[in-house]
Amino acid sequence: MSEIEADARNADQIAFWNGAGGRHWVDRQESQDVVLAPISAAVLARAAAQPGERVVDIGCGCGGTTIELGRRVAPGGRVLGLDVSAPMLARAAERLPPGLPVEFVQADATTHPFAAGSFDLLFSRFGVMFFAEPARSFANLRRALRAGGRLTFVCWRAPRDNPWMMLPLHAAYEHVPPLPKLGPEDPGPFSFADPERVTRILASAGFQEIALEPFDLALDIASGRGLDAAVAAALEIGATARAIEGQPPPVLASVAQSIRKTLAPHQQGGAVPLAAAVWLVTATSP
Repeated sequence: MSEIEADARNADQIAFWNGAGGRHWVDRQESQDVVLAPISAAVLARAAAQPGERVVDIGCGCGGTTIELGRRVAPGGRVLGLDVSAPMLARAAERLPPGLPVEFVQADATTHPFAAGSFDLLFSRFGVMFFAEPARSFANLRRALRAGGRLTFVCWRAPRDNPWMMLPLHAAYEHVPPLPKLGPEDPGPFSFADPERVTRILASAGFQEIALEPFDLALDIASGRGLDAAVAAALEIGATARAIEGQPPPVLASVAQSIRKTLAPHQQGGAVPLAAAVWLVTATSP
């Protein structure tokens, strides 16, 4: 794992994203970009980055949204892609087109020493739900914004509203123990599901004009490649991948069979669309 200056309470997340979590995302980068494309388009449209603007992409991962932001702020702008994961940032750097005004930095957004007032936009696609002390993290990020600067991010709503993740996970639970139950404010993919909590965190960090808009859609977890691809995606990334980590081959085979049985009724040609629900969150810095 790469050593970076970080909030000690984020250590578990940093270890995960520099280990199995990061490797899985790198391995599935192309297909995940396809799966998440409708969400990426929605949050990028809401952010409305303009030529000449300076942007931070928080939790930029393998760099898909960072590169798109770089295209939108050129000429004259710049984008800083920030992530704790060395393997994901290495993949992002490999994908970066020559001449695009993008820089990737391995750092914890909670502690990174941003120059005060140096950015116009803070942006994130699912990169802000894993902070141990989110109010502290967002306060540090807000200091990076100029007066009147914007925050735009997307986060998952409640698990029950996201069958794309929960259906395969519950199928896996027929064969493996459930993951440890997270508290409502523990870091994790659904830690920002409660709009009142998100509003409270952002307000305490000094943001104003906070708004959360629900956005419902279907995600094709097969990325157009059929039922086998959907089963592989469920096994290799996200909560189900965590639940089956370290299980022996016979158990993995049983899990795959149960997931296939669960997903088969949802198949539509090459697609396996499942419901998903997110918040599109916006705010400004005073």
